[in-house]
Amino acid sequence: MKDLVKKLRKYEIQIRKAINSQMQGDFHSIFKGTGLEFDDVRPYQYGDDIRTIDWNVSAKGHGTFVKTFREEKEQTIFFIMDVSASQEIGTPGKTKFDIGREICGVLALSGVKESSQVGLICYSDQREKYLRPKKGMGQAYEIISSLVRLVPKSSKTDLSKAIAFALNSIKRRSVIIMISDFIDESFYPNLRSLAKKHDLVLIQISDNRETNLPKLGIIPVQDKESKKTLWVNTSFGDFRSRIYNHHVTRQEELSTFSKKHQINLLSINTIDDYVPKLLKLFKVRNKSMKSV
Repeated sequence: MKDLVKKLRKYEIQIRKAINSQMQGDFHSIFKGTGLEFDDVRPYQYGDDIRTIDWNVSAKGHGTFVKTFREEKEQTIFFIMDVSASQEIGTPGKTKFDIGREICGVLALSGVKESSQVGLICYSDQREKYLRPKKGMGQAYEIISSLVRLVPKSSKTDLSKAIAFALNSIKRRSVIIMISDFIDESFYPNLRSLAKKHDLVLIQISDNRETNLPKLGIIPVQDKESKKTLWVNTSFGDFRSRIYNHHVTRQEELSTFSKKHQINLLSINTIDDYVPKLLKLFKVRNKSMKSV
């Protein structure tokens, strides 16, 4: 635990220094999001966006009024962590879950430094852990500690259920960072609803073992979630290429969906140095928020 925190603190400092130098101190906007809350109404003026007209007030017959908004002073960040058995793929210390846990930890540390409230949802095909959002460094350490100690009750995946739980639990508009391999079916409708309600960031983690299978002949392969062992011929026909193509198709589908619904998507392999990729994500979010 101490070694992990020390490592994450180093990454957090590295990220903060890079962002502060490259973005002139605009690090806060990464977590502040674009959330606005209703403030008051005022008479309509030429050039106002008609979408801001308050029709209920205007209908009283005293003129046309528009809603005014103010930027939310505090942001809530929620991490949704996929903790199903498919996250165990990878080398010791570099599994998909290890990388996801590190990313969640370093972003939690960064978030509380900006006075954000930070919460955590861990899900397999059932709720495994839920931490209500709080401020302070103690909350960041509680998130890291929870992820270190967590032993999931179920090995299965149900991303649709995880997203539905978030939709029902998170009432206030928040920055939601969902960390998963997104290997599942039928979760897109709920994901679309989540993106409409919140500022959504997806971090997709993959491992080469899922796609780059060597020619080893007939070998036993265990499904991490069902615990079933299948015997497959890795040297036969187009077996390896079909697996690779399926993986690429799934990634392209998620990428297309994310662009359509204005979701930030970051894809990370377990062999990657994820810090530069996080910095790139922050740059993209920073630019988009300046244009809002």
